Amino acid sequence: MINWENHMEKNRFPIFTYSNRTNETITWGDKPQKKQNIMVHVLLFVLTIMTTYLVALGDGPLGALWYSMGIITILLTHEMGHYLMAKKHGVPTTLPYFIPLPLPPFGTMGAVIKMQGRIPNRLALFDVGVAGPLAGLIMIIPAILIGLKLSPIVELSSLGEGTMTLGDSLLFSFLARISIGSLPPGQDVLLHPLAFAGWVGLLVTALNLLPVGQLDGGHIMYAMFWKRSKLFSSLMYGIFLFICLFYYAGWLLFIIVLSFVRRHPPTMDDYLLLDNKRKLIGAFALIVFVLAFTPVPFGIGDGLIPLLIKLLNP
Repeated sequence: MINWENHMEKNRFPIFTYSNRTNETITWGDKPQKKQNIMVHVLLFVLTIMTTYLVALGDGPLGALWYSMGIITILLTHEMGHYLMAKKHGVPTTLPYFIPLPLPPFGTMGAVIKMQGRIPNRLALFDVGVAGPLAGLIMIIPAILIGLKLSPIVELSSLGEGTMTLGDSLLFSFLARISIGSLPPGQDVLLHPLAFAGWVGLLVTALNLLPVGQLDGGHIMYAMFWKRSKLFSSLMYGIFLFICLFYYAGWLLFIIVLSFVRRHPPTMDDYLLLDNKRKLIGAFALIVFVLAFTPVPFGIGDGLIPLLIKLLNP
């Protein structure tokens, strides 16, 4: 995920090193730049390794290591995609901040990089926004395929009441069909920790690609459609809210957070148009979002309104 400061401070100004208003990039300079405290990034990284390991200890020390290394690799690849592309476009940015969370089932709230100053143009915005999810996907797909190969097939009757049921996205179902084929009735897959890391990575990627506000998908949408992106963003937010209200109340907190980042700040040069290659990549990223998104990720869904009705009419 990307976060950047969209205001201008008195000691910060743009430095345009080159621009011919075609497909060349505009380098954005920040002066002065704050020196990063590398130890903060290292500490958060180590803590996130620890918390993701601890929450997976129910699968044993080796299983916990599989999950921790899997999800850390996916998150790191995602954020480094953003980081390296930002560096390519001359946008000052921090190293990834990993967010440890010593609570199951994930052990982390992901990672984020912070860009200082405004993005130079829509080309840079698109490249930085799309690089993270696509880079992460390179790690997610083999993690799922290999993890499913390592996952045991069990009888549904053998599963205890405490077993967590996961929803399947279209992409995850397709990869499962490739890896293990069709299962007879009464059987299911007990996910290996590496496969679960891939499932989590796919869910995180889908949420980041949600074309709303300042999420990665919102950056892609703004870069592709500029002024019209506000309409698409509002439409997707409305659909997501509908899912929360009627199908899965677990999205409520995410809906609330999204309400604070729905507005997308402009770039320094919104008139620089995307080329056809980037438009095709953007269309592919939006297709990935549709295929990777799981409306009801955990258990059997119940919307916020049905839950309230049940509470008021026991």
